[in-house]
Amino acid sequence: MDILLKSATIIDPASKHHGKKRDILIKDGVIQKIATSISDTKSTTLSFKNLHVSQGWFDPSVSFGEPGYEERETLENGLQTAAQSGYTAVAVNANTQPVTDSKSQVKFLKTKAYHSPVTVYPIGALTTKSEGVDLAELYDMHSEGAIAFYDYKKPVQNPNLLKIALQYAQNFDGLVQSFPFEKAVATKGVVNEEENSTKLGLKGIPALSEELQITRDLYLLEYTGGKLHIPTISTEKSVKLIKEAKKKGLEVTCSVAVHNLCLTDDVLDSFDTSYKLLPPLRTQKDRKALLKGLADGIIDGITSDHNPIDVENKRTEFDHAYFGSIGLESCFGAILSETDLETAIKGLTGLKKVFGVEEHPIEEGQKANLTLFSPKGDWVFSEESILSTSKNASLVGYPMQGNVYGIVNQNQWVVNE
Repeated sequence: MDILLKSATIIDPASKHHGKKRDILIKDGVIQKIATSISDTKSTTLSFKNLHVSQGWFDPSVSFGEPGYEERETLENGLQTAAQSGYTAVAVNANTQPVTDSKSQVKFLKTKAYHSPVTVYPIGALTTKSEGVDLAELYDMHSEGAIAFYDYKKPVQNPNLLKIALQYAQNFDGLVQSFPFEKAVATKGVVNEEENSTKLGLKGIPALSEELQITRDLYLLEYTGGKLHIPTISTEKSVKLIKEAKKKGLEVTCSVAVHNLCLTDDVLDSFDTSYKLLPPLRTQKDRKALLKGLADGIIDGITSDHNPIDVENKRTEFDHAYFGSIGLESCFGAILSETDLETAIKGLTGLKKVFGVEEHPIEEGQKANLTLFSPKGDWVFSEESILSTSKNASLVGYPMQGNVYGIVNQNQWVVNE
């Protein structure tokens, strides 16, 4: 595969070409030359309006249905969606059937995605069958390629279990994730507990349920040491708690879901179950605190928290609908409409280091791991924009900025028509 990218503005603080417009020649999956102008008639020339290039984007929390729920989304379709959305790597959650809680399940995912231009990094379940009782085969899964351990959207209710997990994972520098949700406080809540939940008569999930769990987990981390990642925080106080923990020197990181950066619980008056999310959409004050936390580097990165759900389990009564939204297709355009370009790109690449994903600066001799995009262009995300098999998208109707052109990775390229 030989490609010549013409007049690409490079957005990569790790590169000496950062902020400069350059031609990039790629041969056999490696960046051979970067210069003001390159002529190479033997290579396929890719030229786009206002082309920008960054290191490939990474999403640390993606769910596909396969194995077990292929009607929601197959790996093949999910990875094609990820590629067209600008992602060169995704971490796949363990909410499948069977759950990814063994070496063989990790191997299945890696083998199935072997030829894809998008690199798949399996996340192993923290506990057997994600039931929260016994630790899963963490070391075996790590040896096979699992990059973290997480019972997707399920809190670790037993503090001793999390303590043991943090201690054990240190033997192989493993990353433990703990979902910030105290179930006993949230009871049967379905939306943020605030003025809107009262008006609409919907059971609330208080901010306290998240903040209480984070406080507990940070105390455990301080006691055990190790590495803890807190996925998808959603409140102002959560940002403050993690900021204080980082100041103490604790190895804690966190992410935020793109919909929590863009939407608030004010949208709930439509009773659209696409807005039934976990963590729930919070207040404008929380949303602003999350955006500031991202800009300040307290929040380490953004996830689409892509979670396809079939019609039967989503288009039903609000109380009975499953939590979750797809988000790969809308993530870049939505975040760029809320923040500046460098913060957006940092958010889309910043969790690579946390999860042990290879980073490749845009320099000669480096592997070509690139996302191609334009930061200009206003449009509105619609149902026609959805590439996923499932259509449960919380950001339908949201104003977007910028366009994704495609990716270059694994000695392959994918370009949107």
